[in-house]
Amino acid sequence: MSVTIFSHPMCNTHIMDSDHPECPARLHQINDQLIASGLEYVLTFAQGTKIDLEHLYHAHSKLYIDELILQDTQLQTRSEFETNPHIWLDDDTIMMKASLKAAMYAAGCAKDAVDEVFTSNNTRAFCAIRPPGHHATHASAMGFCLINNVAVAATYAMRQYDVQRVAIIDFDVHHGNGTADIFKNDDNVMFCSSFQHPFYPFGGLENQPSHFKPVPLAPGADSASWRAAVTPWFNAISDFKPDLILVSAGFDAHQEDDLGHVRLVEADYAWITDQLVKLANQHCHGRIVSVLEGGYALSALGRSVVAHVKALVSHPYITV
Repeated sequence: MSVTIFSHPMCNTHIMDSDHPECPARLHQINDQLIASGLEYVLTFAQGTKIDLEHLYHAHSKLYIDELILQDTQLQTRSEFETNPHIWLDDDTIMMKASLKAAMYAAGCAKDAVDEVFTSNNTRAFCAIRPPGHHATHASAMGFCLINNVAVAATYAMRQYDVQRVAIIDFDVHHGNGTADIFKNDDNVMFCSSFQHPFYPFGGLENQPSHFKPVPLAPGADSASWRAAVTPWFNAISDFKPDLILVSAGFDAHQEDDLGHVRLVEADYAWITDQLVKLANQHCHGRIVSVLEGGYALSALGRSVVAHVKALVSHPYITV
């Protein structure tokens, strides 16, 4: 048994700008450092598939997805001689000719990872994918995100495998407002999110339902303060008894990442992953699917993913 790493070459074709921090080099760095880590003997590398539209409609409004498809069609007809044809979806999010296809393969990887943990002996998976997803709301793109990958994974698991309760843990430096928007009225989904506050997208505390566990972090928060703040999650997750744990794995709270001001290190990502693996073994036959969100300091991103993946293989597997 091993951890399955899902990705697809199409995820590298989405390029918002040559200097944009959300760039293909992120996945190259992750792949290089996973190979250099010596973990290959406990990893299985799999190429994900393109998501079917029906699965997107369960996480997003049909109107929104159909509008993305229409905009993509318009982009494809733009002149090949036009310099860098694109559409702005919001102030931070650009859609290029390859963007929607990349996003659909990213979501497909998340869906395929759910299949993997429910139908094989490999009950832990990590999706090295982009564009990220946790800012994409039910009906809009936002914050570099077109499709909410973790929400697609959750809604697919509930429909395909009759999963009754899903716990989503999001430790990105930015609040996963899109995931919160999609599941705000679904108390079968527990959403635990730590994030710098106040910070983009400037929310996450107001009118939070009881199945959400937000943890705001002051700028400059260090490892000790973060660990103390998120520790109550573990009893809450245990009481919730999830059938599946999903992770929105954003690594931009690392102290080397210039997009945030929280001071985590690789050991923190290993620590929280270790806690989640224990909970998964206790409640959901070891099933964890982790999907990449943020993380823009390339070396720190690669090192953090290695620490995260090492922790995913650190405990004995539960045989279903």
